Amino acid sequence: MILMGALANAIGVSVGTLLGSLLRRIPESMKDTVMKIMGLAIVVLGMQMGLKTENFLIVILSLAIGAVIGELLALEDKITKLGDWLEKHVGSNKQGSISQGFITGTLIFVVGAMGIIGALDSGIRGNNDVLYTKAVIDGFIAIILTTTLGIGVLFSAIPVILYEGLIAIFATQIVRLVPDALMDQFVIEMSATGGIMIIAIGLNLVGITKIKIANLLPALVVAIVVVSIMHLF
Repeated sequence: MILMGALANAIGVSVGTLLGSLLRRIPESMKDTVMKIMGLAIVVLGMQMGLKTENFLIVILSLAIGAVIGELLALEDKITKLGDWLEKHVGSNKQGSISQGFITGTLIFVVGAMGIIGALDSGIRGNNDVLYTKAVIDGFIAIILTTTLGIGVLFSAIPVILYEGLIAIFATQIVRLVPDALMDQFVIEMSATGGIMIIAIGLNLVGITKIKIANLLPALVVAIVVVSIMHLF
């Protein structure tokens, strides 16, 4: 089934969040240390992804143009308002934890090579192994995130299944229209662009920066456009 991988990933995030909610009594100092370590690990992951680009100019252009679009659309503010709406309807012990957990969880679980490659593999070949592996990894990350950021991480399972599910569904049609070489280039440059965004996520978690990551999301779409234009010439 095409959507099994995406569903498994969403379940992994949900189970991890629920387990994390049971561990909320962990000392704050321990949570802080673990979160900073997770942030550093995420930075390293982002560096590995970013360095796989075959043309760093594409990454730079995508991020720059994407940032302008994101700022104009105020995506971070819109996502925050959605989180605040969830905050009012679900409630939490810590002000803003729902929105922060939702935003951070969504960006960590959605942006990345495994999600893109896994969803494409699921749609094109019916192979969900990559997404099953990602489900396990995301589950462990969700446990740690929830102990610090709260139950809002649970809601990030929704964009996960929508994002990966839509890619998987449309992959069967995309592969008929896009040459294999161009498709490979799409995945490489989108992953590299996403890698830089993941570095920013890690730095935010460590407390070094306060970058509005959600405003960079259009860069993933811009990367596709830039790669397509360069492919034509």
